[in-house]
Amino acid sequence: MLVRPLSGPAPKFTFPAGAVDSQMHMYLPGYPAQPGGPDLPAGSLPDAEQYRTFMAWLGIDRVIITQGNAHQRDNGNLIACLAEMGDVARGVAVIDTDTSEGELDRLSAAGVVGVRIMDLPGGAVGLDALEAVDAKAASRGWMVAVQFDGNRILDHVDRLKALKSRWVFDHHGKFFAGATADGPEITALRGLMDGGRCWFKFAGVYESSRSGGPDYADVAAFSRVLAAHAPERIVWGSNWPHNLAKTQDAYPDDIALANTVLGWIGDEAAIRQALVDNPEELFGLPAWQAVEKKV
Repeated sequence: MLVRPLSGPAPKFTFPAGAVDSQMHMYLPGYPAQPGGPDLPAGSLPDAEQYRTFMAWLGIDRVIITQGNAHQRDNGNLIACLAEMGDVARGVAVIDTDTSEGELDRLSAAGVVGVRIMDLPGGAVGLDALEAVDAKAASRGWMVAVQFDGNRILDHVDRLKALKSRWVFDHHGKFFAGATADGPEITALRGLMDGGRCWFKFAGVYESSRSGGPDYADVAAFSRVLAAHAPERIVWGSNWPHNLAKTQDAYPDDIALANTVLGWIGDEAAIRQALVDNPEELFGLPAWQAVEKKV
């Protein structure tokens, strides 16, 4: 059975106080996978207890829990996870064109600060609902996490420019056919980031890299360019518990992955931006000093 490592060497980079893991999933007992989505992750259920141990290992203080595809449009597990984690956690839920104001109220009270669009196999709500979901998110001051095949970005630039909400392009853009630092896709993305409402998430690099690890040189090349171009628009996520990993051999080395990806961001000040300041702005989190005094 797959066993997730939850301890080991410390990261090369010291995570600053208030560091936010902007991309992960969590699962609690009693919430089965829903039709239309993938199975629950392999191995023991990646629950709050496991993730707290992971946080302590890396030096993470806060977390954004994203609704997993296994649960599709049923946010019950997410709400339970937010209650279990308390003030250090906020959530990204799934809503659609039919989500009621009452449901939005319920999600907001639970700690939801964003919603997701995933226009890939297994995703619950795709780009056909982008504008409707954006309007609902904007009415609550929430952000939108957008994920699709990044090589199609030129088809969607005008729609993305028109979004009313703060939004993040997920998972290194998932350029499955590859992208170059000076190519049209990255040029378009830089323009979106310049617009003031678009962030770019460093997470799950192994899901779309064609060159592979440990260096992920293809994704590294354009990620470095984006980080240098707009350091105030980069956020980082662990992508724990690495849902695509079905065997021990396929499970990523979390420390090596963090060391590699954070190394693309730049100096200590830029890493602090990506781990603290930028996620505070994107997700509407209180400043860490305020949270520290409250805890």
